[in-house]
Amino acid sequence: MKAAIVTGASRGIGLAVAEALVARGDRVCITGRNPDRLAEAVERLGTDRAVAVAGKAHDEAHPADAVARALAAFGRIDFLVNNVATNPVFGPAIDGTPELVRKILDVNLVSAYGWTQRVYRAWQAEHGGAVVNVSSVASLRPSPGLGLYGMTKAALSYLTGQLALELAPGVRVNGVAPAVVKTKFAEALYLGREDEAAVGYPLGRLGEPADVAGAVAFLLSDAASWITGHTIVLDGGATLVGGLG
Repeated sequence: MKAAIVTGASRGIGLAVAEALVARGDRVCITGRNPDRLAEAVERLGTDRAVAVAGKAHDEAHPADAVARALAAFGRIDFLVNNVATNPVFGPAIDGTPELVRKILDVNLVSAYGWTQRVYRAWQAEHGGAVVNVSSVASLRPSPGLGLYGMTKAALSYLTGQLALELAPGVRVNGVAPAVVKTKFAEALYLGREDEAAVGYPLGRLGEPADVAGAVAFLLSDAASWITGHTIVLDGGATLVGGLG
């Protein structure tokens, strides 16, 4: 039995990742801001297989609480999935504010750094493990409306490689970069016009949370034991034909 912390996992991609890990026999500690949704997620995952810790991912006290809870419940933290993210605006990057940029960076980048550092020091430095950061295809090139979000995710992909270099050979660090996945978080990009949004995807559809979860579970498995420092694009082929902006 191995154990993982998955941030932002009360629904969507994070919950799908937790489900994939539990399905193969792992235990999970899930985090999120809403205690009620987290409680529902734990019931769905199984109270004997999952615990939840509510809080804001970029609050420095929250990772400490989650790590302590996971170690108390499972005695180990083999895996970390930095899934939590925010994108409070859609529009030109130049119209933002420095305060807004700091907020997005804090949630999308700094929190991932802090969670990784804490889990590494608490367990992985001595015992090994793996980390997966959830980036985005918005990180690959400039795109209308998603500039600030994409900038932070590009930084996250860079951090993935940097930490992979520094934490090897004991800890592998990889990422995934999904295109539009049908979650509450991404509703503004497809709700009410899903067919139109999927036109540029050679595989003919938008992503489902399970599509991302399968890739994350693979990267956290022994089958990926010779993979580190890479961010895998999960896009239904859209970037092959110049889609996604």
